[in-house]
Amino acid sequence: MRNEHALRSSSTGTNQLINALSPESRERLAPHLELVQLPAGDVLYDCDQTASHAYFPISAVVSLLHVLEDGASTEFALVGNDGMLGVALLMGGGTMPNQALVQRAGYAYRLPADILRQEFNHDVETSQLFLRYVQYLLTQVSQVAVCNRHHTIRQQLSRWLLVYMDRLPGNNFSHAIELKATHESIANMLGVRRESVSEAASILRKQKLITYSRGRLSVADRQGLEATACECYALMKQEYKRLLSSEHSANSPHSTNGHHPVKKQDFSRPACVGLHNHLLPKDKDKKYAADRY
Repeated sequence: MRNEHALRSSSTGTNQLINALSPESRERLAPHLELVQLPAGDVLYDCDQTASHAYFPISAVVSLLHVLEDGASTEFALVGNDGMLGVALLMGGGTMPNQALVQRAGYAYRLPADILRQEFNHDVETSQLFLRYVQYLLTQVSQVAVCNRHHTIRQQLSRWLLVYMDRLPGNNFSHAIELKATHESIANMLGVRRESVSEAASILRKQKLITYSRGRLSVADRQGLEATACECYALMKQEYKRLLSSEHSANSPHSTNGHHPVKKQDFSRPACVGLHNHLLPKDKDKKYAADRY
């Protein structure tokens, strides 16, 4: 399935980053995009491995992990139909010391590395879009680091579930969302003990925010889960909208879409929420506890 018609009509869904490309850029890339199926558990890239392709998930969800020598791992970013895998191909480094693991089976578009670099270097608007996505990815990485250090396990779990849900195709949040995930697998993603996740999940279940049984977890109350999550989730979501929304593309100095000028918005201000306000000295001991529910 390698043509522009496939990009518009595929029943498997779409990728937001591809959708944000200009029509001319999509037309150039379309013949080279290959629709592939990604089984759960597949490793797309391993540590320090040179990537031959970039992936644009459609219905698959992929974890970016740091894996230690003893096999322990921690997730620092989650990529779904909001973005791409293979940013190292654009930055000149070639490889990255992390692993890309398929968390949820599904489909993705695969693009040869040389075609991606060619388009990146050919079109200013395309390169600016991809660089803004890299900036968002850095925001996600830094925010996850802050969250893992300063927020409770219950807040981290709520944030992780919400981010995961956001990357599911066609998710309108009007119904319960079921995930195939055990407490142990989530603990590996968060880099904490399984018992800590079980305790946090038990609290969320008592609050009727989630249900779980035999490796399947369902989010029953999204609004309640958002109220439980820390500010990290809202910040990441706001930053994605700020950097990659259609309004941003329309206001790009290189954009040629439309015939009428669009009112310029302020995209220079980050979506910061003043994390220092939540780390006052009087809360230091509580924030730095090893296992916080």
